[in-house]
Amino acid sequence: MRNPLPIFAVVTLTAPALIAAGAIWGGVWALSGWLWISVLIAVLDELIGATLATVDGEEFPSADWLSLTLAVVHLGVWILVVAAVGGATNLVTWEKCLVVLSAGLFMGQVSNSNAHELIHRPGRWLRRAGRWVYISVLFGHHLSSHTLVHHVHVCTPRDPSSAKRGESFYRFFFRAWKGGFMQGLHAENKRFPRLNRPMWRHPYITYTFGAAGFLAAAALIGGPKGIFAALCMAGLAQMQLMQADYVQHYGLTRKILPNGKPEPVSDRHSWNAPHLFSSALMLNAPRHSDHHANPIKPFPTLRLAHDMPMLPRSLPMMAALSLFPNRWRRLMDPRAAQWQQAMD
Repeated sequence: MRNPLPIFAVVTLTAPALIAAGAIWGGVWALSGWLWISVLIAVLDELIGATLATVDGEEFPSADWLSLTLAVVHLGVWILVVAAVGGATNLVTWEKCLVVLSAGLFMGQVSNSNAHELIHRPGRWLRRAGRWVYISVLFGHHLSSHTLVHHVHVCTPRDPSSAKRGESFYRFFFRAWKGGFMQGLHAENKRFPRLNRPMWRHPYITYTFGAAGFLAAAALIGGPKGIFAALCMAGLAQMQLMQADYVQHYGLTRKILPNGKPEPVSDRHSWNAPHLFSSALMLNAPRHSDHHANPIKPFPTLRLAHDMPMLPRSLPMMAALSLFPNRWRRLMDPRAAQWQQAMD
């Protein structure tokens, strides 16, 4: 099958290149990053009905190199934007706002998807790269809550990251953020003694001091304005990560079997989207059913089938719609009820 990796590379790496140009030169370049990530990708998704090819096979080493490149680029964008907002490139206020907005969108859609890919890949350095991407947006605990809680309890009441039918995104955000932090900590505390490591290597200590280190670096690079930029980028990235969680399992639940355990996770427990450009931008994160069935599969090999629950629009557009609870429920509640009835 045709190798789709060049499409992933072009779509994902164009975004930080435009953001960097905006941070350095301002003007129309400050607008270009936002246009690429939000407007142009959405328009291309609607105009071009193709879907990305799926690469056969379980291993795809080139994908790991793209993921590592994106992790390094993410840190470069973080430093450049913090410096630009701090005054290093003499941008005016509206240019700084657009650059921060564009960087936050990049970190929420591309960097989040890439870090998600990295923490599931075998290999210590890949996992560490994903961890530090999450820490840079002050969300390091997501590594623990996602791998130790979400993948185990998805679509059950024990998973804070599975949205209930009728639950607004705003209520979900606070419940899932707190629940993810606390349940991730509980899971790490439960398994940490078995690892026979010194206490300073506890993951939550790394998350906490790592986040403090990034804020200290922002202060050194850009002063108080640099800290503000880092907090804004982190807030935007976290909001989009939570929107993706909200959308991808909304209203779908696993049956409880007679033995008291939930049924195995199947393709029908995640919402998917086939759109070409947003899938490339998010490293096939919209192919969510196959990811839950095979968490360590490289992103180019994730499959998409017609019998999986499909979102009516692309994942970024549905995430934007989730900000309007009444419209969201009118569109998604009947679909969720239909799929749940089919599963039951």
